[in-house]
Amino acid sequence: MSQIKFIDFQILGDDRGSLVAIEQGKLIPFEIKRIYYLYHTSEGVSRGFHAHRDLKQVAICVSGKCRMVLDNGTVREDVWLDCPTKGLLIESMVWREMHDFSPDCVLLVIASQPYDESDYIRDYREFLTIQKVESVQ
Repeated sequence: MSQIKFIDFQILGDDRGSLVAIEQGKLIPFEIKRIYYLYHTSEGVSRGFHAHRDLKQVAICVSGKCRMVLDNGTVREDVWLDCPTKGLLIESMVWREMHDFSPDCVLLVIASQPYDESDYIRDYREFLTIQKVESVQ
């Protein structure tokens, strides 16, 4: 089963330009606790390489593009984020990697929790072990 789930945001605006509004309780399937963005990522640099125990996120490439890899311990999928009107829903316990950032990439992330280092799993083998234990329960 695919773990790639996009949220389509409505384009608002007029002849002056476009606008996308993101409101809590509409389209985002969790309470928004944190918003951050990545930009000026150097050429050849990849980011991520972690999973979160509980945190859920929506990633939106508001400018440029990048390639996202999602891995639930069984299925590994690639998807390009290249549209400011599409958000990629990333559930908890999904390994994520970000690659191939364009020079103009701005990746906005909406998160369900404030930053908490203890929520991170930064070792892929540990992630796979936890996934196997949870799938048995």
